[in-house]
Amino acid sequence: MGKISESLRRDAELVVDVCMSVGEDDVVTIITDNDHVGEADVLAEVCLERGAFPVIANNEHQVCRGLVDTRFPMAPPRNLHHAMTNSDEIIIITNLEWANRFAHVSAVKQSCDANAKIASVEEGMGNWELTRDDILAATDRAQMAIEALEKGKTCRVTSPSGTDVIVSIAGRPALEVTPIKKRGQMMGPVPLWAEVAFAAVENETQGKIVVDGVMLGIGISGQVKEQIVWTIDKGRCKLIEGGEEADRLREVISGVEGADVVGEFAFGTSEKSPWGSPSEKGRLGTVHFALGDNHNAYPGGENVSNLHLDGVCLDASLEVLETGVYILKDGQWALS
Repeated sequence: MGKISESLRRDAELVVDVCMSVGEDDVVTIITDNDHVGEADVLAEVCLERGAFPVIANNEHQVCRGLVDTRFPMAPPRNLHHAMTNSDEIIIITNLEWANRFAHVSAVKQSCDANAKIASVEEGMGNWELTRDDILAATDRAQMAIEALEKGKTCRVTSPSGTDVIVSIAGRPALEVTPIKKRGQMMGPVPLWAEVAFAAVENETQGKIVVDGVMLGIGISGQVKEQIVWTIDKGRCKLIEGGEEADRLREVISGVEGADVVGEFAFGTSEKSPWGSPSEKGRLGTVHFALGDNHNAYPGGENVSNLHLDGVCLDASLEVLETGVYILKDGQWALS
C-alpha cells in the first residue's frame, strides 16, 4: 500500500497497542465495509508488525442492507460468525451506527464467551488528537461511577428537556464499556468512547424520556431535529411523541417483539466522544436508554428482541436514589 500519514499510523497504533493490545501470534479478524477499507488495511499492517495474523473481512453488502432496513438480520453469516469465535481480537471498522447494532448479535456474545477482545473503531482515524491519558481518565471515571452505583438499586434521570424517569438496576451488574479492552469484555467502540451500561430491570422503568441527542436506528444522521418523547410505564414504551422522527421510530418498532421494552440504561464518561454521532452515547454529560434487546450484551438482561435502538438525553442529571449521590448534575461530572 502507499505511504501512510503519520497521524493515521499513530491512531492505528493507539487502537492496536493500547485498546486491543494485539500480541505476537494473535489471530485478528478485521470486519470492514467499502468506506473503511483503507483504514482496515492500516490496522492490519500494524497488527502484522506486532507478529499477529490479521484477516480483513469486507462485509459491505450486509452493512448496506442493514442500514437501509432495520429489520434485515444483523447476525453475520456462518463463515464470519466462525471467524469471530475463533479470533483472539476482533476489530470492526464499518459504518458506526451499523457496528453499534451489530454489538447485540449472538456472534458477539459467543466471541466474548470464547475470551476474545472485540471492539468497533470510531470515525475519524488520523484526526483524533487523543492520548493514552485521555483514555485512562475516561476509564477512571467509569470505574468511580460503578463503585458509587454498587451502593444503590434505583436511579433517577432528569434533563432540561423534560426527561424525568426512574430506572431499576437491582441485581444487574454494571457493564464497563471503556477503550482498553479486556478478554471476554463486551464489545464497545474505541478509542474515544467510554460508558457504563446496565440491563434495566425490564418491568420497572417509569416516567418520561426525552431524546434530544442522537437516535439510532431510524435513518437519521446527527441529533434529532425535534425531541422524541417516550412515555414509559412498567418498563414499556406506551407512547412516542414528536415530529417525523418520532413517526419513524414508531414505524421501526411496530410489531417487533420486545422492541417496546426499555432494555438499557447507560451514561458516558468520555470528554472526547464527538457530539452528533453514534459516539455521543459515550460523551460525558449524556445518559442514554435503548428500546429492545438486552439479553446478548448486558449482565442479567432478559429481554429478547431483534432490535436495539438507543436514544440520548443531553445535559442530564443522574442520581442514585438510595444514597442521594449524583453521578451527573446538569451534564457535569459530579463525583470526586
